[in-house]
Amino acid sequence: MDLMILDPKIQQFINANIGRSISKLALQKNPFPDVDWISILNQIEAKTKAKDKLPNWFTAKNIIYPSKISIEQTSSEKTASYKASIVSGENLIDLTGGLGVDDYFFAKQIKTVVHCEINPELSNIVKHNFEQLNVPNITCYAGDSLATLISLNTKWDWIYIDPSRRNDAKGKVFMLRDCLPNVPENLNFYFNNSNAILIKTAPLLDISAGLLELQNVKTIHIVALENEVKELLWELYKGYSGNITIKTVNLLKDKNETFNFVLDDQTKLPVFGFPQKYLYEPNSAIMKSGGFDEVSSFYNLNKLHKHSHLYTSENLIPFPGRVFEIQNAIPYSKTEMKTYLENTQANITTRNFPDSVESIRKKWKIKDGGNLYCFFTTDENNHKIVLICTKIK
Repeated sequence: MDLMILDPKIQQFINANIGRSISKLALQKNPFPDVDWISILNQIEAKTKAKDKLPNWFTAKNIIYPSKISIEQTSSEKTASYKASIVSGENLIDLTGGLGVDDYFFAKQIKTVVHCEINPELSNIVKHNFEQLNVPNITCYAGDSLATLISLNTKWDWIYIDPSRRNDAKGKVFMLRDCLPNVPENLNFYFNNSNAILIKTAPLLDISAGLLELQNVKTIHIVALENEVKELLWELYKGYSGNITIKTVNLLKDKNETFNFVLDDQTKLPVFGFPQKYLYEPNSAIMKSGGFDEVSSFYNLNKLHKHSHLYTSENLIPFPGRVFEIQNAIPYSKTEMKTYLENTQANITTRNFPDSVESIRKKWKIKDGGNLYCFFTTDENNHKIVLICTKIK
């Protein structure tokens, strides 16, 4: 950690060049020959990436940024804040601390937080940044988190883990046992140190695969930010063996969309029906959850087809996702397509449909954009149909 980067003139230069092209800046002569030019450029690039994702870091003075990859891989402040709403108690240990964004928000809920980071340089940077952010209740430990857990010999209210995929796991199906730390292998040891464990995984992990590797799962949170799934959060409690609750949340600028259900609840049966006046498309968190029958049952909506995951109703209702008014429902045939959509402009979505968006556009000469939204899908009688809609939400 080079503290010379905190020189006021260098900090002023970094701030003045936020958003500038790094490749163009790299061609300039280093105005600060006593400090590595690559390090200064890295600060500019990383801080630029932090502007929207980490506003508390961006606005604080004398923050030192690690590599831009660390910024890209870390939780955003919005998802970290949601994560912190899950935990409570006196103490929490984070076994995979990283940049410390999650711990910053945990520290608002928990009296004492411990940040473990195997990279000593990153650990020092995080310790320095917490001082600049005025967070006194986080202690940083560099080194192997398993060794830290043993040496501290404490009963923790929460253990938090964000395992990362090993380099040799690329190309493989995402499995927790291919990550560091190996949570399935160490789970019993973790439960000797805490009754509650919170695990963050990438959305790439299949929920059913995760459940095969983990035990004592009580709740799974599927967290989307602006309709892009960012992470899965797994709440584990020692000795728990009851129903598993799926909680989906889509964090939006002005509100949060939520939908919860109990996994494998056989009482939630869908009702199928033909297109009515309104069409509903669930947000990405619900799509990841697989709770498609539960959506139909909870909102009293007809499902178009078992595999279409689109819903319809005669009366408009509030819904966690996109909502459309159906202007026309046509069979997918040459005559109908020529009459209604050939050589027009429309936004196209396919759901349970054999042709791709690209092939549909090419075949019928449909330009992208405009105010029309067309869903190419399959109805309950297995007929291919097109729903021509206008967007409400």
